[in-house]
Amino acid sequence: KRKFVVMNYWIVGAMFGGVDDALESFIERGYWYCWNKKVPTGEESKGPNSIERQIEKFKEISIGDKIAVKKIHSVPEQKMEVRALGIVKDIDFEEWRVYVDWKVQFKHLERIVDLHGWSASIHGPYQYSDTRIHKVFCL
Repeated sequence: KRKFVVMNYWIVGAMFGGVDDALESFIERGYWYCWNKKVPTGEESKGPNSIERQIEKFKEISIGDKIAVKKIHSVPEQKMEVRALGIVKDIDFEEWRVYVDWKVQFKHLERIVDLHGWSASIHGPYQYSDTRIHKVFCL
């Protein structure tokens, strides 16, 4: 009997501290991660982008999930730029890395969509029924 698996969608960032852009490295190395495991969790602030929250969200990612890398484009207009799309192919919980088969990278084509409050390093899981993700993932 076949087991039905729900594919989830994730919106993630590639900017550390709002300035250190890691997208090129992520694409070249075929992975994504959102925090440096060498930084003790107690040293980070609480809230939507705390390491504790990122770890909890990270644990929910599954192989086959779709991932979109975003960058906040403009705060007053609440817009973000979609920078890359991929499919999760493996997860390393020791290194806290998600290995990704990057399918699309928007280098020279600005893809601006609504931010929907996705300003932290990781947001999800979302399902296809959530129409907010349709423009992000070209659905």
